[in-house]
Amino acid sequence: MKCVIAMMQHETNTFSPLSTPLAAFGSGTGQESPPSGEQAISIYAATDFAFAGMLDVARSRGMDCVVPVAAYAEPSGKVDDAAFDYICDQICDAVKQGCDAVLLDLHGAMVTQSHDDGEGELLRRIREVAAEVPIAVALDFHTNMTASMVDNCNVIDGYRTYPHIDMYDTGKRAAKTLFHCLDHDIETKMRWRALPMMTHMIKQTPLRQPMKDIMDLAIEAVDNTDILNASIFGGFPLADIPHVSLSVLTVEPSRNYLGEGLIKQLCAMAWMRRHDFIFKPEPMVESINKARLLDSFPVVIADHGDNSGAGGSTDDLSVLDEMLKQELTSIIAGPIWDPLAVGQMIACGEGNEITLRIGGNTSVPSIGQVGHGISCTGKVKKITDGRFVITGPMQTGLEVCLGRSVVFDIGAAQIVVCEERWEPFDPGCFTHAGLDPTGARYILIKSRQHFRAGFEPIASHIVLAAGPGVCSSDYAQFDYQHLLKPIFPLNLEMVLQDQ
Repeated sequence: MKCVIAMMQHETNTFSPLSTPLAAFGSGTGQESPPSGEQAISIYAATDFAFAGMLDVARSRGMDCVVPVAAYAEPSGKVDDAAFDYICDQICDAVKQGCDAVLLDLHGAMVTQSHDDGEGELLRRIREVAAEVPIAVALDFHTNMTASMVDNCNVIDGYRTYPHIDMYDTGKRAAKTLFHCLDHDIETKMRWRALPMMTHMIKQTPLRQPMKDIMDLAIEAVDNTDILNASIFGGFPLADIPHVSLSVLTVEPSRNYLGEGLIKQLCAMAWMRRHDFIFKPEPMVESINKARLLDSFPVVIADHGDNSGAGGSTDDLSVLDEMLKQELTSIIAGPIWDPLAVGQMIACGEGNEITLRIGGNTSVPSIGQVGHGISCTGKVKKITDGRFVITGPMQTGLEVCLGRSVVFDIGAAQIVVCEERWEPFDPGCFTHAGLDPTGARYILIKSRQHFRAGFEPIASHIVLAAGPGVCSSDYAQFDYQHLLKPIFPLNLEMVLQDQ
């Protein structure tokens, strides 16, 4: 039997000024374009990605696995049409050659220049060339679900964690469900509902309430009933598209109707707690002052406004500037995206002193933000190739490529500056460059939730800092034109009937 397995991963922040060309889908692994075939397998097969879980399930069945593309790009602005069409063509051409099943590791929040629903459009195109082929899809917890996704595949399963430490397991669940149904001639029925809710991402995690027992109930239903899969999708709110939502989806044999009742129960719980999904950030200056008064270390300071994991540039240094103004010392910070500064420091040479400006190269017209950098003098402490393998629980086993990277020592802080954007959820971004996070008083990273996977175990305290950026939790900054309204919390007075 023959199986097509592919990855197309991008979380699109439509307010981000950063473009997403085809090259972006290979840059994180040091490739100039998205890998395919044996190269893709060598990069992702031993990692905590849904792609790897799907591959393992298919191989365990002795299937011939065809990998037309494994495309992953760090979150940014809308995907270029040329890049999207290339990825879709690779997948559709492979399916067109004939196969017994299709397994897809997708995101669920991709927006392109021409399509509000990248994943739904890909699935529609696959159905055009192979109307009956069985398709299983693994989706990110931040999916904005659409009818096109549901109507054009047989099985959908979503991550149950945030930080996403179960991506591999999600891929296995999706693939196993599909093959179980094929083996037993079971026709699946997917039921779903989307709530008009924009949850704040800092309040979404299933690790804690208000989401925890909603997700627990969904998992319990899968473990103890005939429901095959049940997914809660917190949604991705930083997209100006009609289908932003919190959604619930079930997969079950077509003759069953348990999913309908479960969806109603889970949606009622989420809607009843809608105010608990609101996050109100405190002023950045106050957050840094709180960190300054703490007396056990290290203190992790998470700048969640400029996070590449949600489309930020990671080059705004407002938070670091404030830390220096408040005279915090023994800081390690980064990774900061500034290819120009990296080139200047490498030209200066390791061990030498240089005065230059770091960061502040990216402005965000959509929210009226002007990039904020800092001018400083320091020593080029270490130059690296920016490569390290993730050992923490999220994306375990993946080799990250930050591009050429430099540790710049300015006295109060040691700053990792790099050529590629990356959300720091593994201490390897520091340790590969000779920095020990456990020996610092303050660790400044740009992340919202994923940093907890690798840094929470070593942190004495965690302080959230609302730095400026396109990942802000203040939705009032964003000029939403295409949302279906009313939507909570933009319309706080909403009452939803028939829960």
